[in-house]
Amino acid sequence: MPSRLSSPYLWAILGAITLVVVAWAGRESYRPVITGSDAPSFEATTLDGRDVTLADYSGKVLLLNVWATWCPPCEAEMPSMQRLYEELDDPDFEILAVSIDAPRGQQDALGRAGGDLSAFAEKHSLTFPILHDPDGSIQRVYQTTGVPESFIVGRDGVIYKKVAGPTDWDAQVNQELIRRLLGD
Repeated sequence: MPSRLSSPYLWAILGAITLVVVAWAGRESYRPVITGSDAPSFEATTLDGRDVTLADYSGKVLLLNVWATWCPPCEAEMPSMQRLYEELDDPDFEILAVSIDAPRGQQDALGRAGGDLSAFAEKHSLTFPILHDPDGSIQRVYQTTGVPESFIVGRDGVIYKKVAGPTDWDAQVNQELIRRLLGD
């Protein structure tokens, strides 16, 4: 008589139970990053070498932009981001431009050379924070599909707008959304 422990049905049931338990335990990591969801935490480095996280900007309205120096559409939208930053000029609003460039002098996994972020910011007269995430972990955390990709995050940490691709950030519709989130 075969042992009950060797029954394929028993192993299938145990496997299914294990799968359900693992999925339930990790359910937070399976949530999509979409409008209406909480903005996931991330870590990046400022141009002066200081590590920052999303929590460092708690209580502010954010335009979080994931970009790279080798990306022409990213470069094209930067002037509109600067105009928005200047137009709003509000201490409770911040633009965080997180570059996924490889470290300067190195190449990323696809062979793209790391850019000079300081020179890029100077060339475009950017005064908002430029952050660096050379391993691109923000792309995994925010589930981006490419660059540029941007998120408007409210004071409550909720994503109110997600944009894949470049946009005109100083357009009236974007200004109105950010002003509304600021309470103006």
